[in-house]
Amino acid sequence: MDTTVISAEEAAEFGEFKRSRREAEISLLLKKAIVDASRRETDRYLLKSACDTAKKLGVHGVLVSPVNVAAARKFLEGSTPVVVCLVGGAGESLPAVKHSEAKRAIKQGARELHLMPCYAALTGGNAAYLKREIKKVHRGLKNCALYVSLEDRELGEDDVALGVRAAKEARADGVCVRGEAQLILRALTVGAGKLNVCCGGVENAAQFRTAVRAGATAACSRSCEKIAEELYAALGEYVPQANAAAHGSEDGEIF
Repeated sequence: MDTTVISAEEAAEFGEFKRSRREAEISLLLKKAIVDASRRETDRYLLKSACDTAKKLGVHGVLVSPVNVAAARKFLEGSTPVVVCLVGGAGESLPAVKHSEAKRAIKQGARELHLMPCYAALTGGNAAYLKREIKKVHRGLKNCALYVSLEDRELGEDDVALGVRAAKEARADGVCVRGEAQLILRALTVGAGKLNVCCGGVENAAQFRTAVRAGATAACSRSCEKIAEELYAALGEYVPQANAAAHGSEDGEIF
């Protein structure tokens, strides 16, 4: 039986090739992350820190409240992450108010919106109101994706499904659900391929990988730096390469 023996130099080269490929896979995976800087406590210092992290890791974007859109755009200027704005307050404001807030956010530099829908309509099964609300906010928005946020911890799986159906019928671009595999799968099923599914509340690399494997197109987290550290830990050191060239995974080792 023939056996192939490689030299120590060839083995080292192959090891370095595998390492480089895994780094590229991690870089590609991190492009699905969104740094969550939407908390009320986010002052200018914390916002800049979040934007610096986003630029360093090469993530998809930074989630902010409407009052921080303009500042986030300036902090991210010249980099690939986009400004993602959480509009609609607690969800109970009128559709016209949410639409005005969305238009202003886009004018200030937001390139993606996460809409807080009416909680009472969700839990009360009022799909008609939800569809009208989403259509109202979506009307006239150009060059900006609209996602419906369904991440509230008190929303049950059926409430989430109702929100997904309303988002699909109102022609939103996607929905955001909690980072639980069953909710992501339910959203994908109800969305029937017509909606992107983002998830929130991801706290570590294991949850991040699980969400992506379940089909999430993006994951929002307040712990993106920690997630990157854990992803790179398998390589023996933490050396994030911002905006590294992304290459497809051949064996799915990271994904």
